[in-house]
Amino acid sequence: MHKFFSNRKWVIIIVCIVLALGFMTLSVSTRNNRSMPPFIQRFGNDIVGITSTVVAFPVNTVRHGSENINNLINTYKENQQLKSQVSTVVSTKVKDQALQQENAQLKRQLKMNASLTDYQAITSNVLSRTPSAWQSQFIINKGSSAGVQKNMPVLGGNGLIGRVSEVNTTNSKVELISDNSDSSNKFSVAITNKDGKTVNGLINGFDRNTGELIMGHLNTEIKLKKGDKVSTNGLGGITPKGLYVGSVAKNTTDDYGTSSKVYIKTPASMNDLEVVTVAAKKE
Repeated sequence: MHKFFSNRKWVIIIVCIVLALGFMTLSVSTRNNRSMPPFIQRFGNDIVGITSTVVAFPVNTVRHGSENINNLINTYKENQQLKSQVSTVVSTKVKDQALQQENAQLKRQLKMNASLTDYQAITSNVLSRTPSAWQSQFIINKGSSAGVQKNMPVLGGNGLIGRVSEVNTTNSKVELISDNSDSSNKFSVAITNKDGKTVNGLINGFDRNTGELIMGHLNTEIKLKKGDKVSTNGLGGITPKGLYVGSVAKNTTDDYGTSSKVYIKTPASMNDLEVVTVAAKKE
């Protein structure tokens, strides 16, 4: 009896194995023949897919957020570096332009100094120039210790720009030729045309828009044209004769055809004076 039940167990096991293999074979065959997996398998796959999506969403959000923050920080750092580089470039460019302008003025002054054969050239730097007195005066860094004296002519850019009005030990005040105040000593000049004829007059105005000197209150029939030379005539005994002032830029006439006002273009800009020369008469 015991042997019968023992053989029966083995028969059941073998039958179960055969059935399992049959079901596996049938399942594989059915899956290969179907376009979609069985419902249970599809349901399980959907559950796994939804679970993966739910789990992956916060993980991806944190990861992408971290990357965006890092990119933002890197962009900010790069922006700060670029700003620093731009500031350095701009500062260097401004310094270079200032040095170029100063070098150009120094070269003009050296060339002019070489032409002052009758004068001792005292090259000076402009120390200060206030906006309220911009067109009337400024301070230079040379005084009596350097040989500067009152009423000495001051030149810039190959032409007369003013005269020394006050002298201290280490600095001096310069009265500009463009000063048109009533209290200023007017500069006496002469215009010589191409025929050699001369018109004398005073500098009594300044056009801020064009930067030109004005020689007004004239009453002469001598024909003046653009380009005629203007220089000091020595009248009045303050400024020496023969110092170049500029050239005629424009000449206006009245109803009778006589010159009434002359505009004079100076070789140096009155708004850009950094280096000037005081002309001391040689003994």
